[in-house]
Amino acid sequence: MFLRPGADRGSDPPIYTRSRNDVEKVEWGGGTSERLLTAQDEMGFAVAHTIVRAGSSSKLQYRHHQEACYCIAGNGSVVEPDGTVHEITPGVIYVLPDHEPHDLRGGTEDMHLISVFNPAITGDEKHTLSEDGYSSY
Repeated sequence: MFLRPGADRGSDPPIYTRSRNDVEKVEWGGGTSERLLTAQDEMGFAVAHTIVRAGSSSKLQYRHHQEACYCIAGNGSVVEPDGTVHEITPGVIYVLPDHEPHDLRGGTEDMHLISVFNPAITGDEKHTLSEDGYSSY
């Protein structure tokens, strides 16, 4: 059983906090991800602070998760397999409700995203990026 910070067995507090400094930074290939809320938290979804490196290109597909990402800093784009480009800047959310393959590209500066996954990721997943296919987990 996962214990929330400061909890003892049998009495999880109703509210808790977690800082980016409290979680491991996971290298996923095109940047890093700090998984703030994962399956262990038993909320039914996961939340991560994702950084997409400037100039990077990562072909991704989440076959078992829906994903929505809200940009809080930087810039980049999401490119569909047919070449349709969606520019991402602060204040823009992109949503992948049907496990769509996509190319996530960093722009002229690192792009910071708040990523939400449903169902929750476990937190230790990593992509295997290649030029000839989409990495998935």
